[in-house]
Amino acid sequence: MSLDNTKLLDFLEEMDKELKRKIVVVAVGGTAMTLLKIKPSTIDVDFTMPGKYYDEFETAKKIVQPGFKVDLFHDGAVFVNMLPEDYLKKSIPIKTKLKNIDLRALNPLDIVVTKIGRFDDRDEQDIQSCIKKFNLKKTQIVKRALQLGSAANDDVFQVNLGTIVKKFFKKEKSKKII
Repeated sequence: MSLDNTKLLDFLEEMDKELKRKIVVVAVGGTAMTLLKIKPSTIDVDFTMPGKYYDEFETAKKIVQPGFKVDLFHDGAVFVNMLPEDYLKKSIPIKTKLKNIDLRALNPLDIVVTKIGRFDDRDEQDIQSCIKKFNLKKTQIVKRALQLGSAANDDVFQVNLGTIVKKFFKKEKSKKII
């Protein structure tokens, strides 16, 4: 099932009705890219949020029963990655009519670095789209990637980071960066 902005926001409106207080929810991956209009839709829904809101969001999700997979992470975790503590401050507010959800999207730089570990064909396209749309620089990506905590294989991450740098920044002077 493909989820565009309208379907994502419809789901969040239903979630909003079930919440008893204001919470912060940060869209990650394809969900963030859809909300930021980098891509027209996403095939899955992923959020990270401060841990103090996790259980309440999970409870509301069980009530709403969206009919599609919604993955939740907390405190800057995104799949096997752990973002630096400033991920929330760097996230981008998404304007909505929601009363109880402060909706945000992961900063495009953080979207890129969280996709490096897996780096499949879809991730590669997403990384390229973020680099182009937000004019991300090699040094920004490398610096942020080196701040990332990961439960995945660090050697694979470093190889993928090197591949991204070579593939998307061919024109820049070649310096050893990792």
